Amino acid sequence: PYVGWLALFVVAPILIMVVYAFSTASGGFTLDNFSRMGTYAAVFIRSFKLAIVATLVCLLIGYPLSYVLSKEGPRTQRVAMVLIMLPMWMNFLLRTYAWLNLLDDGGILFNICRNLGLPTFSVVGTNAAIIMGMIYNFLPFMVLPLFNVLTKIDENVLNAARDLGANSAQVFFKVTLPLSLPGIISGVTMVFVPSLTTFAISDLLGARKIMLIGNIIEQEFSTADNWHLGSGLSLVLMVFILISMAVLEHYDKNGEGTSF
Repeated sequence: PYVGWLALFVVAPILIMVVYAFSTASGGFTLDNFSRMGTYAAVFIRSFKLAIVATLVCLLIGYPLSYVLSKEGPRTQRVAMVLIMLPMWMNFLLRTYAWLNLLDDGGILFNICRNLGLPTFSVVGTNAAIIMGMIYNFLPFMVLPLFNVLTKIDENVLNAARDLGANSAQVFFKVTLPLSLPGIISGVTMVFVPSLTTFAISDLLGARKIMLIGNIIEQEFSTADNWHLGSGLSLVLMVFILISMAVLEHYDKNGEGTSF
């Protein structure tokens, strides 16, 4: 049953996308769908920049948080994990609309600043708004693998490093950080891939002013009705995703960063 499910809902859609990517509307073979990629070079670059920034911020927030939680007791860890995962129980679009209400002109932050006599500002429709939406929605995907790896580090290994004369900084950079590398790679991959392919966040928080590659693909399928070009763009993104997965497999051969 698993092989049938995999073939029907994973392999078959990919094959269909490949056929569309290398064909024309009349069914003939073509590479035009890929030769047009240069037209969207600026969109690709923007998508990569925002995804990289969001991933780095998630890492800078998620690593210290996971490190602190790994030193806490089981009860505190359970409560913290529930609080971190609680927003994920809400629909993705609802979470994004909540941020739209926070950041939009006339929204909550706008009214607070105006009532306090502070300068008002407009965030929606900027790169900053999109990055904040990515961070909020994908931060748990960074915290979970990091927390999983950090809690598995044997305290005796850290004590042995201290007994050998290492100070706190040396213990962290020479023992803890290298041992947590699988979690870092896993977290970076799990945040970078959805950040690169998202279109709902950029559509709402970008006020349809900032186009990412996910928006282009979504429009080619739903508005322009050009499934061939949309499939070509999707296939290129899939290559980047496969590269990311290959990197993850190389640094996390035992699956330590993904077994939550």
